[in-house]
Amino acid sequence: MTELKEKLKEVLFSVLPITAIVLILHFTITPLNSNLIYPFLIASLMVIIGLTFFLIGIDQGIEEIGRGIGNTITKSNNYAIAITASLVLGFFISYAEPDLHILAKQVDGITSGSFNNLLMVTVVSVGIGIMMTVGMLRSLKNIKIKYIFTISYLLILILSFFSNYNFIAIAFDASGATTGAITVPFMLALASGISSMKKDSKVNENTSFGVIGISSTGAILGIIIAGIFFRNDAIKGSLPKTVVKSRDITSLFGDNLIHITYETILTLLPIILTYAILQIFFLKQKKNRVIGVISGIVMTFIGLVIFLVGINGGFMEVGLQLGIKLSSLDSKIPIIIISLLLGITTVLAEPAVHVLTHQVEDVTGGSVRREWVLIFLSSAVGLAILLSSIRIMIEEIELWMYLIPGFALAIILSYFVPELFTGMAIDAGGVASGPMTATFSLAFIQGISAGIPNADLIKDGFGMIAIVAMVPIISIEILGALYQLSVKKSSNNSNSIKQ
Repeated sequence: MTELKEKLKEVLFSVLPITAIVLILHFTITPLNSNLIYPFLIASLMVIIGLTFFLIGIDQGIEEIGRGIGNTITKSNNYAIAITASLVLGFFISYAEPDLHILAKQVDGITSGSFNNLLMVTVVSVGIGIMMTVGMLRSLKNIKIKYIFTISYLLILILSFFSNYNFIAIAFDASGATTGAITVPFMLALASGISSMKKDSKVNENTSFGVIGISSTGAILGIIIAGIFFRNDAIKGSLPKTVVKSRDITSLFGDNLIHITYETILTLLPIILTYAILQIFFLKQKKNRVIGVISGIVMTFIGLVIFLVGINGGFMEVGLQLGIKLSSLDSKIPIIIISLLLGITTVLAEPAVHVLTHQVEDVTGGSVRREWVLIFLSSAVGLAILLSSIRIMIEEIELWMYLIPGFALAIILSYFVPELFTGMAIDAGGVASGPMTATFSLAFIQGISAGIPNADLIKDGFGMIAIVAMVPIISIEILGALYQLSVKKSSNNSNSIKQ
């Protein structure tokens, strides 16, 4: 009961600010149709309930499984087992990710079927499997993450010159789509399981993070390499615009229930099967512990279904209409202010963000407080949504003008901040672009694109997730630099007092 109250309190502080902003806008400058505002309020309640159950389930189930698999891989001391397990798990977890399938269907339509959804999901999943394996081997061999980070993004930059230009934004968006509500906690727990087997606590801290960020580069590389084969193909088509329909509440949420339930089962299935195999042959945990894990999986499943039904039923259309209405105003200042505020608040409702920040505090023994990580992360996403809006309003700004200097700065900073913060930063870029961002924030940006005459819905719609995935990396690295200065200052003061 205590855990339920704590999680509920945490979720309320995360979701209520978004609800408040939408209601304030509804009663002031952007009144919304009743067919939107009532479902939104119901969806907000569903998000609160779903996220609470989800977080409790993750603690009891998914994290326990991830750590168990990580421990088993490390104990085996067999690189063939480690590589095979990482390749298979990475591929199937990515292949089952619902957000990836949603993005792939959009790309299928935009490319008129030339880059179909099955091909996209396959190349992304292969890339994730390969780079997740690199991340696991990096943890096992204690390779500094800044070297992997540098090589990965230099390779992405070089291959981009030979790929279809239109595929670059899609590639970065795909990296965000693969880091979903299940994959992030599982990968974090897997890395933690491997790191916990190491005797050196400092090495343990440094290798506990980074797997998510490294894995995400696999999605980018997969799409960009595929784009090389489509180099001379023009991308045609357009994204469908959402129309506000008069529908009853039951059908609005019920229509998504079966589909989302099926996709959630598909997402959890690879993890459950892997745990079952390991339990039979390796783990052999006691009955009470297995029951606890199963209970956690059930709670994760229920929570995620309620959360996703709420988001898809009541958040997406509200985000789109807010963007359209704000872009129709004479002044563009409201767009700038609301973009910043929505970015700051929506990231707080991302399920994986809570998992990451709790693990940061746990792994560091409280020396890096989750509140500071949340402040820097939410500020970064606010800035990212703001930059995305500015890019739409100013036609001359291209996506590469953000991404090339941004990732270059991130790579440079990785050589001057503690290893721990580099890993945290790379993972933060992945967790920030979860289901809330991929639905509500993306719909908001597309609404702005639809409302501004010179904007292109396709060109400006894709790329937002890429910016959201980039800015948090820089933000957390800056937090790392400030933390390092604080530690040095405390150490100097201590030495002065001793003298």
